[in-house]
Amino acid sequence: MSYADQVFVSMCRDIIDHGTSTEGEKVRPKWEDGTPAYTIKKFAVVNRYDLAKEFPALTLRKTGIKSCTDEMLWIWQRKSNNIHDLKPHIWDSWADEDGSIGKAYGYQMGVKHQYKEGMMDQVDRVIYDLKHNPYSRRILTNIYVHQDLHEMNLYPCAYSMTFNVTKRPDSEKLVLNGILNQRSQDVLAANNWNVCQYAVLMHMMAQVCDMQVGEFVHVIADAHIYDRHIPLVEELISREQHEAPKFWLNPDVKDFYDFTPDDVRLDDYATGPQIKNIPIAV
Repeated sequence: MSYADQVFVSMCRDIIDHGTSTEGEKVRPKWEDGTPAYTIKKFAVVNRYDLAKEFPALTLRKTGIKSCTDEMLWIWQRKSNNIHDLKPHIWDSWADEDGSIGKAYGYQMGVKHQYKEGMMDQVDRVIYDLKHNPYSRRILTNIYVHQDLHEMNLYPCAYSMTFNVTKRPDSEKLVLNGILNQRSQDVLAANNWNVCQYAVLMHMMAQVCDMQVGEFVHVIADAHIYDRHIPLVEELISREQHEAPKFWLNPDVKDFYDFTPDDVRLDDYATGPQIKNIPIAV
């Protein structure tokens, strides 16, 4: 059965059975009817996925691989902070009348910084180091920029990606590993979406830097299930689990900036039914 399913079920069970409730406390998010959106949460959830063994897509329900890839490329490749450059409508609630989400996410990835080697943004710096200095311990991104927080319509949730290169004893090809740091996550709405999009990023970076893909580690400081999501999660984690799908990435693409969502595909992807109309706290 899918390893991602096992991780997800175990995490959700632990949150529901052993988590801390915020009911009655001061919380920022609200439901559409204006009532406080309380959660059950766990601190410092760490999930590890070996991308060389299988792609970590849930089979309990379908994760839209092209849609989550499009959002990842919106941030990492197009470096946009405008929802008009994004096909999914997941950011609509945080956009202003012009479609901007402020100085958040893609905006920060596009800011150029001065390095010894010249002016580069964070994405280009990662690719440069992976190609020219792969054993560096300084290959990371950070979009939680305090001086710009007041101009962000939502503080970044997934805010830092750290890359680290290793080698397997049976191969000369380098192995690309990564750690995603996330300050907060709505487990039902976003967990596997984030896991899949950053797994895709790892595959893309490995391919354009002529490496093998390795381990993806997901660190969540506040992993929470909203009060109105608990019955949905209980039903979801009780479902039948299937074999993990096979991941396909267009092997002809050698430049990260040439990838599109159509260069990604999940084959033999058997899933349970989608959960529709998940209430989202804003």
